[in-house]
Amino acid sequence: MNTQVWHGHGIAKAAALIGCTALVLGVTGTSAQAGSRDLGRQVLGANDGWGSEGAGTTGGSGADAEHVYTVSTWAEFKAALKAGGSAPKIIKVDGMIDAVSEGCEAFVTGGYDLQQYLKDYDPAVYGNDKVAMGPQEDARVASAAKQDAEIKANIPSNTTIVGVGKNSGILGGSLQIKGVSNVILRNLTIEAPLDCFPKWDPTDDNNTGNWNSEYDAVVVFGTDHVWIDHNTLTDGRYPDSERPVYFGKVFQQHDGLTDIVRGANYVTVSWNSFENHDKNMLIGNSDGTATTDSGKLKVTMHHNRFDGILQRSPRVRFGQVDVYNNYYAVTEAQKGDYYLFGVGISSQLHATDNAIRLPAGASVGKALKKWNESPLTAENNYVNGKKTDLIAVHNAEIPAETLQSGAGWTPTLRTKVDRPQAVPGIVNRGAGAGRIC
Repeated sequence: MNTQVWHGHGIAKAAALIGCTALVLGVTGTSAQAGSRDLGRQVLGANDGWGSEGAGTTGGSGADAEHVYTVSTWAEFKAALKAGGSAPKIIKVDGMIDAVSEGCEAFVTGGYDLQQYLKDYDPAVYGNDKVAMGPQEDARVASAAKQDAEIKANIPSNTTIVGVGKNSGILGGSLQIKGVSNVILRNLTIEAPLDCFPKWDPTDDNNTGNWNSEYDAVVVFGTDHVWIDHNTLTDGRYPDSERPVYFGKVFQQHDGLTDIVRGANYVTVSWNSFENHDKNMLIGNSDGTATTDSGKLKVTMHHNRFDGILQRSPRVRFGQVDVYNNYYAVTEAQKGDYYLFGVGISSQLHATDNAIRLPAGASVGKALKKWNESPLTAENNYVNGKKTDLIAVHNAEIPAETLQSGAGWTPTLRTKVDRPQAVPGIVNRGAGAGRIC
């Protein structure tokens, strides 16, 4: 095959991808139809979650030789995305691509200076009764616009993006799967974008102020048939625990890892490792989007690992969301302020057969968080090796947020359902980037 190569030395590693063996085949049912050993040619298997609905999710598996690219820089990656429009394409990411290789300084414009910004909007000087306005806020907005234009990458329909080998992916970029159809992301290590220019809103958080950031690592927006599989998503070099504190609030520079919003539909999220992050995944991002979201946001999540994730795994609005055979590990530092499953407006969450590990003294009831009156199904889940009725425990521990049982539907698009007691071992062996090569 005459693979197009956007960088000279990429072809050797591209060849190494051919022959990759799906290790999880020997562990449990795999999502991929493994007739081809080239990850770019594999498609989502039949009956594997909502992404397999109808014609299923095939991404760029049918690409001809002219639409197969190997890239190793951010510029090459964005050029490959644009090439050929929505014709089926396969993009092989060779090595770790840095979308912000020149650092945040490259985006500074208009005289923006963080120290001056902090002086201008110090609540002791500026107060908390109006939003930030003035020259430094204008400069922040202009600088943020430069970052936005650089780090966002728009993925077209009928595209497969795969990492080459065990150590390939994207640092600091935001993958925008927006208003398209039929996309696959696999075998990528994705470091969440760092917002270089967070906004201080003095009126936020009951007029005590808060920092607000932009940029999700992966955004599925108004798109149907998406398969996100065997990726590792993390804060990487910039954990929230190392962010500074200004005005008594953490200088928040991260948003979500994977958000599925605005009428997105038929998505399967499988065998990923979500690590060391705060706000993980929204399925539906607003209570006011019933017009676009009702009857959509159908998502399946299975065999994912959530390790050191504080909240939103997921938080659901509107959608029929099937969450099974996932492994959740809450850290000691997070035990006082965590939740796993957020129950939002008109959500139809079906969470069963999951395994949860909590540190000593953590509240089991906090695993569920009620935002709106929406019944859910939460059966056969295990906490620290013990079968636990999450709804009953939640209602006993947090009676002010009583939840009702019964999501009103039963998932049918499932592959093998593993025993929850075995899920930690199965998921730890198989989830994340580098586990299918």
